[in-house]
Amino acid sequence: MRRHLITGRFGPDDLSRIPLGDGEVETRLDLVVGERSLGHGIGRALTDLSRLGVFPSEVGVDVLVLAAHVHVADTRVSRDSESQDGWTRELRLIVPVADPDRWQAVAPTFVRLLNFLTGDRWTLGFRARPERFVQVAPTPPARLLGPPFDGLALFSGGLDSLIGAIDALEAGRTPLLISHAGEGATSDAQTTIFETLKGHYRGRAFDRLRLWMTFADGFVRGSAGENTTRGRSFLFFALGIFAGTGLEGAFTLKVPENGLIAVNVPLDPLRLGALSTRTTHPFYIARWNDALATLGIPGRIENPYWDRTKGEMTAECANPALLRQITPASLSCASPTKGRWQGLGTQHCGYCLPCLIRRAALLKGFQPDPDPTVYTLPDLAAHALDTRQSEGVQVRSFQLAIERLRARPSLAPILIHKPGPLSDESPQRQAALADVYRRGLEEVGALLTGVRTRPG
Repeated sequence: MRRHLITGRFGPDDLSRIPLGDGEVETRLDLVVGERSLGHGIGRALTDLSRLGVFPSEVGVDVLVLAAHVHVADTRVSRDSESQDGWTRELRLIVPVADPDRWQAVAPTFVRLLNFLTGDRWTLGFRARPERFVQVAPTPPARLLGPPFDGLALFSGGLDSLIGAIDALEAGRTPLLISHAGEGATSDAQTTIFETLKGHYRGRAFDRLRLWMTFADGFVRGSAGENTTRGRSFLFFALGIFAGTGLEGAFTLKVPENGLIAVNVPLDPLRLGALSTRTTHPFYIARWNDALATLGIPGRIENPYWDRTKGEMTAECANPALLRQITPASLSCASPTKGRWQGLGTQHCGYCLPCLIRRAALLKGFQPDPDPTVYTLPDLAAHALDTRQSEGVQVRSFQLAIERLRARPSLAPILIHKPGPLSDESPQRQAALADVYRRGLEEVGALLTGVRTRPG
């Protein structure tokens, strides 16, 4: 087990000495390419936004720089080899920012939300950028009209973000859609959906910011990479906030996620670690909003679908015909390329957790029309699914959770607290979360009617 320190550096002459802790190893994160350009996609994002008339603030740039440090640590420090228990890593970041005092004040909030999000032990420190990098954000030009966007929304290429985009556009809004390119299948889905939306809503001024940020294998010396990526939503949220600081006023970053996944109650006692992600949990979003207030950023993060199941989102979409048209291009599967060993292309497996929730949602929301998605396992009821193989594991977990709640409906208000605190939520909202959890399981239960599972 080793403790890891990630130190951000603004250029080769940024040589501030950072003392190492006991058992700590340092990885240098070079943030500058050439003389002054910011690397890791940050400089490109600034350029892309300036073309859209959006000019983020210095603190907005700092949010994305912090996210780069988090992303390195989360994806390049192995849980298996670098932790005592095979899961919990000890990670320290020293981040160069424009105003260290402002950031030191908010450090405890970011530590709290990162510990919750990833299950690791984080320590954050901040220092001043070198003098020649005091200003890195472009200066906005003098103009009468600001950027055309009236808000932002995460745009992942999944079904929920597709519904969120359609609903916003049908309501006459002009969102700036926020994407992290990710791996090829996800990137392709985002591009296909965005181009289809631009073709349908021709002449509308909505647009997209797309960031590519990845770090090579071996970036952290002596450590393998890490594929659990529990911290992925930190980068996603940070990118949206970064862009939002350029909208010249108060802004809202919408995070479209159905309530069942947002709360993400473990389906059974064994669903620990990577199987119980907290990427859009209400506690996590609330801590982000606390951090924004402390930083003086006039923005908020909201999930407009926190009280709806995925099937309800589908059924209530403001343009159902367009949704049916684009749905096959959306991507929900946890591992859309795992069929390659069978000679298959990128497609939904049909039996992972997000695929099952998607199938249940489209069964409910598109009825009587069929689900247009191509699944590697097209018929869940064709044969008994082996619970010792990937095709049956998640199905059986859902069956157990559904049976448990049917036997004891009073468990719902208790179980919703298991993934994390809901102390920020009013009693009325907590009751609504318990109800969306119950309805979400019922939705999947309808899909699994007649589906058999057995070990071996």
